[in-house]
Amino acid sequence: MEANPRSTGRLPAAFLTPGSSSFMDFLSDHSPELLPGKRTLPPVQGAIEAPHGTTIVAASFPGGVVLAGDRRATMGNMIAQRDIEKVFPADEYSAVGIAGTAGLAVEMVKLFQLELEHFEKVEGVQLSLEGKANRLSTMIRGNLGMAMQGLAVVPLFAGYDVDRDKGRIFSYDVTGGRSEEQQGYAATGSGSIFARGSLKKLYREDLTEEQVITAVVQALYDAADDDSATGGPDVARRIYPIVTVITEDGFRRLTDAESSEIARSILERRLAEPDGPRAALL
Repeated sequence: MEANPRSTGRLPAAFLTPGSSSFMDFLSDHSPELLPGKRTLPPVQGAIEAPHGTTIVAASFPGGVVLAGDRRATMGNMIAQRDIEKVFPADEYSAVGIAGTAGLAVEMVKLFQLELEHFEKVEGVQLSLEGKANRLSTMIRGNLGMAMQGLAVVPLFAGYDVDRDKGRIFSYDVTGGRSEEQQGYAATGSGSIFARGSLKKLYREDLTEEQVITAVVQALYDAADDDSATGGPDVARRIYPIVTVITEDGFRRLTDAESSEIARSILERRLAEPDGPRAALL
């Protein structure tokens, strides 16, 4: 499949042969070395130091779902990047938040985007949300060899199910095993235990879109408060969490102005209540 300067301009036979609607299957058959999980790493001793993305949170509301992430990437005990982007649209009605080895995670997301676009062009219809979640599971499982060497990728997948008219959230483990979050919220990454605890107290099924956005940003703040690998709102550098909303109207990312307004309002309240809002005992 390499470029041929003497070519007549015709596509190689591989591109014209009928087969699966999966772009991953196509690569596996014709250029498996291009798949991240098929690469052979050189022998190393000890853990591989590479930038890692951290906390991602998601929560659903009547009419859609919110997926958000902090902006910090770490490498050991060092801050590798302060403004990394960890939340990406997968297609019109779904999004992926990445945690784990940043370089591999971004590459996996781009391949996932291409996989969904390829399916839609071949089949003429979008893959169902369940099918998208399954495809992502297969891609994570294909990275298991690298994960065993310390280069793991554990995303969070969320989208609006046009067949069920509601937002859904899927979480994964390092082996590609997936589960749908029935409680309406989820978190992954190093600060996930703190973010999940925060959402457990703040989340309700009847929250509005605006309230859910505030709840997930509160959860990211709580994660940053207890996890050094998670970055809180950086007012001095104007770096705020990435917040995305997916509804029947499709994917939408909040503007920097919208994100900063929410983050600043939370920061102002935290000056009076450093530990954040309190949940009722009963």
